[in-house]
Amino acid sequence: MAKRQVFFSFHYNNDNWRVAQVRNMGVVEDQETFSDNSWEKVRLRSDAAIKNWIDNQLSMRSCVVVLIGSETASRKWVQYEIEQGWKRGKGVVGIYIHNLKDRFGCQDDKGKNPFDDFYIDKAINGIWKRTTPLDADSVKMQDVCKAYDSGFCYSENVYNYIKNHIQDWIEEAIEIRNRYPK
Repeated sequence: MAKRQVFFSFHYNNDNWRVAQVRNMGVVEDQETFSDNSWEKVRLRSDAAIKNWIDNQLSMRSCVVVLIGSETASRKWVQYEIEQGWKRGKGVVGIYIHNLKDRFGCQDDKGKNPFDDFYIDKAINGIWKRTTPLDADSVKMQDVCKAYDSGFCYSENVYNYIKNHIQDWIEEAIEIRNRYPK
């Protein structure tokens, strides 16, 4: 199976240590979406500059992998990345990382599924952040895009579960996205 270039979407302040573990597994294409230093510079810019940076990064990727921690679903830029990934025809998948240890050896609370805040349209390439369906063709994104939780309590087991399955999840997300209009 070929390694895919993916865009990792996550809450930087809370989860960058956990995310580094996933990025360093070596099972997806080793094209970093950013270094920690570049994100520090990017996030201090205007909203338009941040959107432009995200859009450029997404154009080079085949899938958005949302790494879900305790507060990921509420993050403005994560929501933007999910929305833009879907609109651009990218696969979208979530992976819960709350039970990976952070740099202090601590785990976190399980966060809300970030796909719960969106509806997608079965007939056109549409995605909306809303709490109710727009029409009969609307379906909750969480019913289409999968969010995987290992169910394990020990960080080492969570790590191995993600490492052993992430490539398949990415391929599945791309296949799912290809079933919908672009």
